[in-house]
Amino acid sequence: MGGFEVRAIRPDERTAVDALHEREWGGPYVVAHDTRHDLRTLPTLVAVDDAGAVAGALTYHADEDGLEVVSLVAAVPGGGSGTALLTAAMATAVAMGLTRVWLITSNDNLRALRFYQRRGMRLVGVDRGAVDRARLLKPEIPLLGDDGIPLHDELILEWRPGAGR
Repeated sequence: MGGFEVRAIRPDERTAVDALHEREWGGPYVVAHDTRHDLRTLPTLVAVDDAGAVAGALTYHADEDGLEVVSLVAAVPGGGSGTALLTAAMATAVAMGLTRVWLITSNDNLRALRFYQRRGMRLVGVDRGAVDRARLLKPEIPLLGDDGIPLHDELILEWRPGAGR
């Protein structure tokens, strides 16, 4: 795994980040907890490799409930950019005085569950039928997800500073 510079997105990197969102989500919109998010309007961190290329992006929303990771995508999964970005988001939350970092993933996304739990996040809730409802806002969400698993529910994970692993 290489090292990455993680920082706020620059205007000239928007096209590269938009391409990652197109590949991962089919465009700039994601639906989570009954909310349609336009990723282009949210604060975005990028991981940039030694050659200056965008290796990953994390978009978030912060409020009194904590820092919500709305999207995390790596150009090459398993290369370390996701870990660098999540670590930076956690540090951002602490610097903002927030008490948690949280996110939503779908019930089929076993790779994400493994990734987030290995980095100290805990499963704290299930919203049954949330993906079914999300299809009303984004009809292109498939019925079957990774590994042919029926896609119905959202899983809520969180990390709290000082809570340990």
